[in-house]
Amino acid sequence: MTTLVVMAKECIPGRVKTRLHPPYSLEDAAHIAAASLADTLAFGNALAVERRVLSFAGSRVPREASGWDVVVQANGGLDERIAAALDACTGPTLLVGMDTPQLREDHVAPALAWPTGTDAWLGPAADGGFWALALRSPDGALVRGVTMSRDDTGEQQRRHLESAGLSIGTLPMLTDIDTAGTLAGVASELSGGRLLDLLRDLR
Repeated sequence: MTTLVVMAKECIPGRVKTRLHPPYSLEDAAHIAAASLADTLAFGNALAVERRVLSFAGSRVPREASGWDVVVQANGGLDERIAAALDACTGPTLLVGMDTPQLREDHVAPALAWPTGTDAWLGPAADGGFWALALRSPDGALVRGVTMSRDDTGEQQRRHLESAGLSIGTLPMLTDIDTAGTLAGVASELSGGRLLDLLRDLR
């Protein structure tokens, strides 16, 4: 069985999804981030995993994380924070962020099955980053040193895995919520959930 880790931070206006402003207010951007996180946690609750971990930066844990192991994020850059979350896990681990609320089970199914000969799964993001990283044997050293939030972050991460001699599978490419344009694209893939309800209200 696999451990699911969601990386997230408290949704405070002016600290999350600031690239949505404009056209959205900073308050609305924070609500959008919170709804995206809520939908991601709901997705995690529906997965057949052994353990659910919320690696969280903030003081107000979302109520949707009830029943999850909530762990305070480490200090440092995003690579260090992801690495610390992975180092705290044992056994097959799937790590995702809070910006892809359109997640479906078929997006991650290969990373839960662990076919023989596959050591890692990488989910590329449309902006050049990655939305998921799964490791049969989690090790933070496989992430430390990857420069995050760049258009080559995903390729850097793949090279790190390849340099460690791992066999890598590729998950479907997804779009992260960053701007109003990417938000609209993600919303078009949603069939329900808190984010879709919120966007209908904001319209």
